[in-house]
Parts: sequence; C-alpha cells; structure tokens
Amino acid sequence: MWLLIVLLTAEFLLMVVVSLVLVAEVFGATADSVAAGIAILVLALVATVWLGFIVVAAWRGRAWMRGASIVWQVLMFAVGIGCFQGLTATPAVGWALVVPAVVVFVLLISPSVVAATTKRD
Repeated sequence: MWLLIVLLTAEFLLMVVVSLVLVAEVFGATADSVAAGIAILVLALVATVWLGFIVVAAWRGRAWMRGASIVWQVLMFAVGIGCFQGLTATPAVGWALVVPAVVVFVLLISPSVVAATTKRD
C-alpha cells in the first residue's frame, strides 16, 4: 500500500509541475491558439486536483480510489503508447508514462491493496 501511495503522490506532484509549466506557457509565451492553450491548462488543472483527491483517498483507504486511479492509469498508458508513434515520437516519455501506469495498475488489483482499501464513504 505504501508503494502505491508513493507512486500516486509522485504522479500528483508531476502533474503539479506540468500544470505550472502550462500556466507559464499560456501567460508567458505567444501561442498559436490562446483558446487551445487555456483549454489544455484547464484540463491539466482538473487532472491535478483529481489526482490530489485520489492520493488523499488512498491515504485514508477509501474503496473508490481504486476505480478512479485505474481510469488515470489507463489514460497515462494510452498517452504513453501514443508517445512511441508518429513523426514526433518520444520513446523516453512513453516509457516514463507506461511503466508507472502498469506498476500502479498491478498494485491496485493486488489483494493487499484491495484489502487495505475497503472503507466506503
């Protein structure tokens, strides 16, 4: 359970960094489309807040965090797979997204984590 909490916290902190970088990009750089930049920033902020809720729920042993976290891991996995393809492929980013997503997913379905997260709200 502790490894799961550490990994989820790391994901949360990295999303905080991504959100801060996007804030700097939207307000500091000249974008081709300001509306698209703001939309991506809003999505990143929503994801960051949601990950914060997931970390707190994992710390408290809430059952709903498993489903919410699995959704996040599937999204990370999908984006990571996309990083291996196309003209702007960046395999290093792909691996950095795919490996933690798989590890966290395996931890989420492990019997010890399921037993530790049985509290219902």
